[in-house]
Amino acid sequence: MNKKKTAIIAGATGLTGSHLLRFLLEDPEIKQVKVIGRKKPELTHPKIKFLSTDFSNIEQINKFIQGDQCFCCLGTTIKKAGSKEAFKKIDREVPVLMAKIATENNVPVFGVVSSLGAKATSSNFYLRTKGQMEEEILQLSFKNTIIARPSLLLGKRKEFRFGEEAGKLVMKVLSLLFIGPLRKYRAIEAETVARAIYLLAKNNPGKKIFDSQELEEIGNEQ
Repeated sequence: MNKKKTAIIAGATGLTGSHLLRFLLEDPEIKQVKVIGRKKPELTHPKIKFLSTDFSNIEQINKFIQGDQCFCCLGTTIKKAGSKEAFKKIDREVPVLMAKIATENNVPVFGVVSSLGAKATSSNFYLRTKGQMEEEILQLSFKNTIIARPSLLLGKRKEFRFGEEAGKLVMKVLSLLFIGPLRKYRAIEAETVARAIYLLAKNNPGKKIFDSQELEEIGNEQ
């Protein structure tokens, strides 16, 4: 009989994280889902254990990040964060902190949501920050490291982002033209990304970066 597992997730109130939380809760092999972050998820479930934190209390976080799978779905924009430094903390420093604590606590699986085009040497601050985050996490000794690089995420956010919503409409039309090597640039449903991460965590992929096309194929598997 398989041992029941414990999963840890940050960003569970976000677009991708909320779907991943649901998949984890519905999995009979998962006995507990530890949710870590500033806000408690709206979804209530007996499996959920919540820790409210701004990620400054390292000792508290260390005790909480213990289990079998750890996921970081945190993500924001520079505008929403308020500054480049605030953005960097959310999209680079916190995921790396979680990953370091998880590996120290012998959590074998770590999954994180990055971005298509992420590169540590990029001239684009957003993509450079994501790339630097990836590089630091890939250096850690997890049995399985899942780096998800989705294209533009589709789905209903709690907060309205005018520029993003306009971009989604354009991308939905343009996606029809993205074939062959361009397919990875198609917009992708956040639910599909979440399902891909969930399935990959169960299937032991090793250390790997998955682009949007791969995430779509895995997430849509029957």
